[in-house]
Amino acid sequence: MTQVVIVGCGVVGAAIAYELSLHTKFDITVIDQNSPAQGSTGAALGVLMAVISHKVKGRNWRLRAQSLARYQTLIPELEAKTGQSIPHNTQGILSLCFDAEALPRWRSLQTIRQAQGYALEIWSPQQVIRRCPHLETSGLVGGIYSPQDLQVSPTALTQALVAAAAAHRVKFCLHQPVTQLETSVAEGRCTRVHTTAQTVVADAVVVSAGLGSAALSQALNCPLALGPVLGQGLKLHCDRPLGHPDFQPVINGDDIHLVPLGQGDYWLGATVEFPPDTPEAEILAMQPEAARLQAMIDGAIAYCPALADATISDRWFGLRPRPQGQAAPVIQPMAGYSNVCLATGHYRNGVLLAPATALAVRDWLVENTG
Repeated sequence: MTQVVIVGCGVVGAAIAYELSLHTKFDITVIDQNSPAQGSTGAALGVLMAVISHKVKGRNWRLRAQSLARYQTLIPELEAKTGQSIPHNTQGILSLCFDAEALPRWRSLQTIRQAQGYALEIWSPQQVIRRCPHLETSGLVGGIYSPQDLQVSPTALTQALVAAAAAHRVKFCLHQPVTQLETSVAEGRCTRVHTTAQTVVADAVVVSAGLGSAALSQALNCPLALGPVLGQGLKLHCDRPLGHPDFQPVINGDDIHLVPLGQGDYWLGATVEFPPDTPEAEILAMQPEAARLQAMIDGAIAYCPALADATISDRWFGLRPRPQGQAAPVIQPMAGYSNVCLATGHYRNGVLLAPATALAVRDWLVENTG
């Protein structure tokens, strides 16, 4: 069997492990210095903006379309195999439009999506308020509703992926930082992965460690530039569900997501904080800015006034890995190595693109391993 080592157990690494576990030719070990779904996965909102994205062709759209299609089967598949519930919202995404000059672009996207077989509706302000009476329509020129886009709990999804992969004999070595990547320079291969607890022989290595991928690539003398981008989110509780209880889509207004969780609970997020001239080491140590969080709250209240009476029950922040000098995500063989694949740098779309990334890595391994 082909010995595959995956470094990183966020949602992307866990998705890769699960997809590979469906093929009997792979013996899979997943290594992470933390528990699953830490890092950027633990701070994500899980809003899957595929159809409503303005990406309409090329790799970026292909990955989104593949992931959206796989999610239709993946969530019920994992729930059936593990018995674990994966909270997810199938009531779509409503994006609020406050710029009349943007409407022609939305209409163009609607035409493209219809040709691709997807539904995308453009609502008038009157339609928006009829469907979502909790929203403020002053200044609103329309709403773009995507009924086929989803939202999923990133942590629950990752935990289910891990449980299903483990049931397929995937080995998870957690709380074990990687100490060395042993290589054969003559063969252009990474042959062993050393951790604080053991050494794992590798026929192939998949680097999917988020921001930690930069240090791993440096250790292999093929540096990958990843910049950390901080994002803040919070959980709100309202005395009653906002709007109509039977219609609770994800709302996006001015890039601020309001994510229904049920029982009057909502996630709100996320900020985008990356000072352009700040050294990476300082960003990694930086604390979230209260003013940025307050600006996000104020922006959400502007389009949903009822949030002014909500109580904050939790808040968090995380760092997203953003590739420097190339498009996100990075899914490619590592230069100089015949058996190392990069699957990292997803920036704000790790949960969205995890299934397609896993399928791409699986196909590469099937083609490039004996």
